[in-house]
Amino acid sequence: MSHHPSPFIIPIFLNHLGCPHRCIFCNQIPITGTSSPALSRPTESVAAEISAWLERSRQTPRKTQVAFYGGSFTGLPFDLQRQYLEAVQPFIKSGHVDEIRLSTRPDYISPTTPEFLRNFGVTIIELGVQSMSQNVLNQSQRGHSVNQIKQALSILKSCGITTGAQIMIGLPGESTITTVSGAKSLAQLQPDFVRIYPTLVIKGSGLEQLYHSGRYHPLSLNKAVTLTARLTQIFAEKDIAVIRAGLQSNLELEAHLIAGPYHPAFGELVKARRLFHEVRRKLHDYRNRPCRITIAIQDQSLLTGNKEENLLRLKRLGLLDHATIIFKDLGGQRGKVLMEEVD
Repeated sequence: MSHHPSPFIIPIFLNHLGCPHRCIFCNQIPITGTSSPALSRPTESVAAEISAWLERSRQTPRKTQVAFYGGSFTGLPFDLQRQYLEAVQPFIKSGHVDEIRLSTRPDYISPTTPEFLRNFGVTIIELGVQSMSQNVLNQSQRGHSVNQIKQALSILKSCGITTGAQIMIGLPGESTITTVSGAKSLAQLQPDFVRIYPTLVIKGSGLEQLYHSGRYHPLSLNKAVTLTARLTQIFAEKDIAVIRAGLQSNLELEAHLIAGPYHPAFGELVKARRLFHEVRRKLHDYRNRPCRITIAIQDQSLLTGNKEENLLRLKRLGLLDHATIIFKDLGGQRGKVLMEEVD
């Protein structure tokens, strides 16, 4: 995978805008960290916000994206979509903004959607897929079908728009088996990238009532990390990047959190789990043969773990009896595990 510097993203939050109904897990405000719903966000405020972001200094030259987050953009009235997109055009013309990305629902993509959006410089669309199980979509009150997910992905990909999929683990009615098989069927559809969010119980969401009445049990942190590591592996095998695991930490989210597998460094826990499994697998293959394993120095703390617990686990499994682990700079390549036999 080529390592371009990640884009400079200017986020514009449209809380709940364009959403026809509230999904059971949703209360957008604490999740996005914005305190008031933008019930009819004035389009002038969009231009003002972009200008304010552009004034911040950026060390490295990189792509600049305006991102409409938090609502279902293509579910907005057509005129409003046009107004928001037009507010960005002067910045695109002046070269200060390169492209627009937005998030929406699978049932709000029609065959005419991509052309309309591309004319305004939209190049990336993220679909709120959440689950590939119809039963889970129904229990989560998503209001769309698995078939609509497949159609939307197919429409966007055939038009050359970079397409992402957001999925959630631990939704009501979801099991390890349906989560894993859902990830496999999503990977077959070849989205360009994926975000994975563990389901949290947020104050004011429908899930809060289910949780308090004992009808919903969130995943434990350990289970959520294990499952996310497994899904990340499934997508990696199909060359699909997982660009985020876990919600971004913010104080508002933490203040509204009732229960669930939240950790401010959830993504790092997942990387650590994947690295541990990879090292364990390779050591297993070389069992009883002297070998040397080389890992990027930047991954040292990921592998050793809290209080060196991962190294102790490998020792207990007898996998370090004939092996030495070396940490060194591998040219900035993280996640690499090199194995060689030694005489």
